[in-house]
Amino acid sequence: MPFVRLSLHQGKSPLFLQTLADTVHQTLVDAFEVPPDDRFQVIHEVPTGLLFFSPDYLGIRRSPNFLLVEITAGRSRSTLTKTRLYQTLASRLSEKLHIRPEDIMVVVLHNTAEDWSFGCGEAQMLRTHPGNSLMEREAQHAPDAL
Repeated sequence: MPFVRLSLHQGKSPLFLQTLADTVHQTLVDAFEVPPDDRFQVIHEVPTGLLFFSPDYLGIRRSPNFLLVEITAGRSRSTLTKTRLYQTLASRLSEKLHIRPEDIMVVVLHNTAEDWSFGCGEAQMLRTHPGNSLMEREAQHAPDAL
């Protein structure tokens, strides 16, 4: 159930942006254990001069074609899975869109089931995870009765 934010400078074609979104999603399915129908993304096109990044942090030479991929995931993945995601995404974006691997930064964030509402004013993920209902979780943190 990841939510993905893609941030880059303005000026790319609609086809480029669609290919970017499709490639990121397919990579999540193939390398990050995401179901094919679990797709929630937003692309932030930032005016030139308003996307700030270090052009040489950690000795990596970044260009103005810098792309920030922020993935908020509802559960943690193994180091191997994350590493596979980074490598696969860099390879595919380089191949399909000619984005240099040096220009791709990926940040993976985690939260819990109670942090998601997919609509209808409900926390759907709480009812789909056995033993993880809101009442059960709150009871675990309630002070003992006297």
